[in-house]
Amino acid sequence: MNYRKLGKTNFNISEISLGTWQVGGKWGSAFDNKTADELLNTAIDNGVNFIDTADVYENGLSETAVGRVVRSRSERIYVATKCGRQINPHVNEGYQPKVLQKYVEDSLKRMGLETLDLIQLHCPPTEVYYRPEIFEMFDRLKDQGKILNLGVSVEKVEEALKAIEYSNVTTVQIIFNLFRQRPSQLFFSEARKKDIGIIARVPLASGLLTGKFDAKTTFEADDHRNFNRNGEAFDKGETFSGIDYNLGLKAVQELKALFPEAENLAPYALQWILGFEDISCIIPGASKTSHVLSNLSVYDQPKLTPEKISAMNAIYEEYIKPSVHHLW
Repeated sequence: MNYRKLGKTNFNISEISLGTWQVGGKWGSAFDNKTADELLNTAIDNGVNFIDTADVYENGLSETAVGRVVRSRSERIYVATKCGRQINPHVNEGYQPKVLQKYVEDSLKRMGLETLDLIQLHCPPTEVYYRPEIFEMFDRLKDQGKILNLGVSVEKVEEALKAIEYSNVTTVQIIFNLFRQRPSQLFFSEARKKDIGIIARVPLASGLLTGKFDAKTTFEADDHRNFNRNGEAFDKGETFSGIDYNLGLKAVQELKALFPEAENLAPYALQWILGFEDISCIIPGASKTSHVLSNLSVYDQPKLTPEKISAMNAIYEEYIKPSVHHLW
């Protein structure tokens, strides 16, 4: 495992970390505590020391599992969670300092922790980024010892740029992968100036970049890859990075031709992201231990050559960029 600095938090974290949206089993299935514990322990056993969760993941069960495992380990494990998505309807007016403070306190109770290493606003409506009182509230939580750092998880580059205007924002979690390249332009350079830690989420475009899906692949009814392809439940950029599924499959076929020996494209997709020094860590999800090990197998692959990287980017330019680059 290699480690990178998480911006001005100064945490030294695993560059391949773990996202826990589906840590208790695959999307649409009941939460399995045994699976969650196995996943989390496997990740930590292999050098992962940064775990990202959220209060809405499996209605708090993900946080509970993360807290249980972290408390059982002797290693220093950095815990990041998120708040705000419980607000229903999820609108600007619902974001109030007292509401968010209660969410943070509830997360601490669920995880059995005294302090959160990182609390992140969880993709709030754009208007929230223009409300200083929301960001100021987290300074009070820091003074109370409930959090060490504040970050944001965003949908759009423009939201990320606005968020880092607040001096207490230390990290930004943003969708970044081979099929979502826009953040690497203006945002990365601006974040660098302010020593902002960048956490790359949805790094495999909801599994599309593993190369294991085809036109016949089906998804469970409760799986967002089935019901949210056009943004029916939340921002469609969260599902397959906002790419039309069939168009994505065509692009993936071109990727497979670049790596004919590979049964799994995930290590190459992750290695492409790690080629950006501004990235602090990647948080691929996993619903079974084999996914964790697959993500970590990035270190078993030959280093991508400049020619391969150029060819991968050419696929993005031809198939993906025209339809999604300007949207997020």
